[in-house]
Amino acid sequence: MRGDIRGRQVSRSEGGRMEIDRGGLAEFLRRRREALQPDDVGLPRGQRRRTSGLRREEVAALSHMSTDYYSRLEQERGPQPSEGMIASIAQGLHLSLDERDHLFRLAGHQPPPRGASSDHIGPGLLRIFDRLQDTPAEIVTELGETLRQTPLGVALSGDLTGLSGPARSIGYRWFTDPGTRRRYDPADHAHLGRVFASGLREVVTLRGPGSRAAKLVESLLGESAEFRALWETHEVGVRPAEVKHFVHPELGGLEVSCQSLVDPVESHALLVYTAVPGSESAEKLQLLSVLGAQALS
Repeated sequence: MRGDIRGRQVSRSEGGRMEIDRGGLAEFLRRRREALQPDDVGLPRGQRRRTSGLRREEVAALSHMSTDYYSRLEQERGPQPSEGMIASIAQGLHLSLDERDHLFRLAGHQPPPRGASSDHIGPGLLRIFDRLQDTPAEIVTELGETLRQTPLGVALSGDLTGLSGPARSIGYRWFTDPGTRRRYDPADHAHLGRVFASGLREVVTLRGPGSRAAKLVESLLGESAEFRALWETHEVGVRPAEVKHFVHPELGGLEVSCQSLVDPVESHALLVYTAVPGSESAEKLQLLSVLGAQALS
């Protein structure tokens, strides 16, 4: 069935199948783009700015797509965007969960599930993250899957956002990838192993059989004798130390404090790493920012 709202043709569900509402999608994207300022998403304002909100090319860059592709959506042209594209746009526009779900429906898709299994980062957490570009920081899921990293976070820990499958979880990598352990002081390895095993047990109990956490544990029980031994101890509540000892491949050891801010709705955590001012580690972080900028260029 098709109706008309404010002179636009709107596609509705037919027999349970959703259709794209091109007019509604275009207008919603345009309104959300115009409501955002560069400061809201961590972008410099610049001097010659005539646009009331963000430019199309800025939203496209934030959404990891071409300007032409995004522009066609606002012009009611082009193919129906995939669920992945819509998810990227929702994140680029810093949409709330309600706004994200609305965007999915306008694009003719069922919204993704909410909660711990969602990779959608809440706008509040993103606004804080966007202001930490000169600090090592990352946003992680309850399974230790890195969703976002600042440039200095990448320089400190390596690029973790492109990983897929079980390897997205640092708990999984800890027991299966020797390269992960090389980033941490060997004196901390035994305790960190207990931390990851304990954390997985808590998440499995919280989320239940069939959850992603349960599948991770099943894989690790078959792949790591160390994990099996730790799992059999049934430890819970083992927490990481506030001070972490990283081992950078070029700069050597760095001692940093880790502060976390948790989004209770999405079970995501913003982790921020800082060093004591004037310390050797603080100097290394400054040098790391230079090395990171050189690597990006």
